[in-house]
Amino acid sequence: MLVLTESVIRASFVNLTQGETKRLAVPNDLEFRPWDDLDFLGWRDPAAPQRAYLVAEAEDGLVGVALRVAPQQTGRVRRSMCSFCLTTHTGDGVSLMTARKAGPDGRQGNTVGAYVCSDLACSLYLRGKKAAGRRLDETITLAEKIDRTSGHLAAFLRRVTE
Repeated sequence: MLVLTESVIRASFVNLTQGETKRLAVPNDLEFRPWDDLDFLGWRDPAAPQRAYLVAEAEDGLVGVALRVAPQQTGRVRRSMCSFCLTTHTGDGVSLMTARKAGPDGRQGNTVGAYVCSDLACSLYLRGKKAAGRRLDETITLAEKIDRTSGHLAAFLRRVTE
């Protein structure tokens, strides 16, 4: 992924107003991110854990999407799979994240959702750079896994921007 700056990140959001874009919490550790290992930039807002953000390269350039994280179910241990990278996690390792659609549909309250790694570290799980979650035993190459994850992410972004 390209190395991103705060101004480029803020300019990429398709489902926020200008005011919301100015107020969003951009990570303050951008210079330390492992950009070569990232397929997209994702983070949770430390001041508001129900908010998350994702910025990815798409066909038309960078697309940033604000996400709302659904509250976790408590009481029973469960195993869930991320719909982007197919990593399985126990407990709260996967969250339902919804994005308000861009444009008029979003202003009417329409959203799309996906079950995603709660820390949005799909790229690092794929590459074995972050240990948590469990990967399925597969015979495809890392490049094929990355392409598959990128395809799932692109489909989600298309649903947000349609």
